[in-house]
Amino acid sequence: MNEVPQTSQSVFTPASGEGEQQEAPVLKIEGLRKEFAKRSLADLLAKRDGVRTLALDDVSLSIAPREALALVGESGSGKTTLARSLVRLVDPDAGSIEFHGSDILKCSRGDLSSIRRRIQLIYQDPYSSLNSAIKIGDAIIEPALVHHLVDKAGAASRLEELLGHVGLGPTLARRYPRALSGGQRQRVAIARALAAEPEILIADEAVSALDVSVQAQVIRLFARLRAELGLTLIFVSHQLATVAQLCERVAIMYRGQLVELGPTAEVFARPRHGYTAALIGAHPGGRRLRARMNGAAAPSPAPSLQKPGCPFQHRCAFAAEICAHETPPPVLIAPGHVARCHVLPHDLDLAASAGVRGRDTPA
Repeated sequence: MNEVPQTSQSVFTPASGEGEQQEAPVLKIEGLRKEFAKRSLADLLAKRDGVRTLALDDVSLSIAPREALALVGESGSGKTTLARSLVRLVDPDAGSIEFHGSDILKCSRGDLSSIRRRIQLIYQDPYSSLNSAIKIGDAIIEPALVHHLVDKAGAASRLEELLGHVGLGPTLARRYPRALSGGQRQRVAIARALAAEPEILIADEAVSALDVSVQAQVIRLFARLRAELGLTLIFVSHQLATVAQLCERVAIMYRGQLVELGPTAEVFARPRHGYTAALIGAHPGGRRLRARMNGAAAPSPAPSLQKPGCPFQHRCAFAAEICAHETPPPVLIAPGHVARCHVLPHDLDLAASAGVRGRDTPA
């Protein structure tokens, strides 16, 4: 019989082996909630709130030091809102985010500056995050100078070290962003993040705008930097094959909820939520991915608050009557593997079929 926990936080924690002492999480997210209001011109004139969207719905999650965790979901699932909440570019309406035991949402401005140095966010479009009027070398070294991690005398050697970390030659330091390729600009953005000497890198769709061959190079770079520098990596993506290569754990998000969490190989081989199964089935290389991991195109979610029942019920191939009126609680399937589903965690035959069926058609 599967355990149905009383609180989501009790099961959304990093997995550890039997008898292994688990390290304290570097990040502990609990009960995170965020609503946005979408207001039309008519709403503004009438002073109405407009349509409210629930971007994060009671999200709880713990992240272990030096692990690589993927946040996966379609557009509007809440993954980017969650990523930006971790550095308070978005202020959640409720919940807590503890970084080494200190709540980021309650810290002072000075403490927040220190935390943001240690948690660096890398954006999808590196060109928009770089000042086109500033040379590459100056852009990279700026965080180290601002946070007094290096003085002007040591800036040149530190800059050369950072360029070497990301596989760029020292001559690029004298160029401007417009003179670089997309892959080179993304490496510059990574080097700039490393200049702050972070503990955590958050990569928000950091490879999705790159060519396939360049994507592979940047993925290998993330893996190497993580191993060499002992970084914790939070990788926001919708590309399942990339996630399979880079991350040990995957968190699947849908309409602001964390619907499935577990080891990447296990989740991709045998998904326990209907949305996870749909993502894998709709992936262009779905069957090849499942084979390598031993692993319905879907419309965007409606911009409205959650109603009772499972938010995925109208698109789920496994929906039952209970799904229409009861929101599924998190169900502990195995150590480290959790799903918010009424059906698949309890039906091994359906769960097994979800892991092998699907169409090799683009999502």
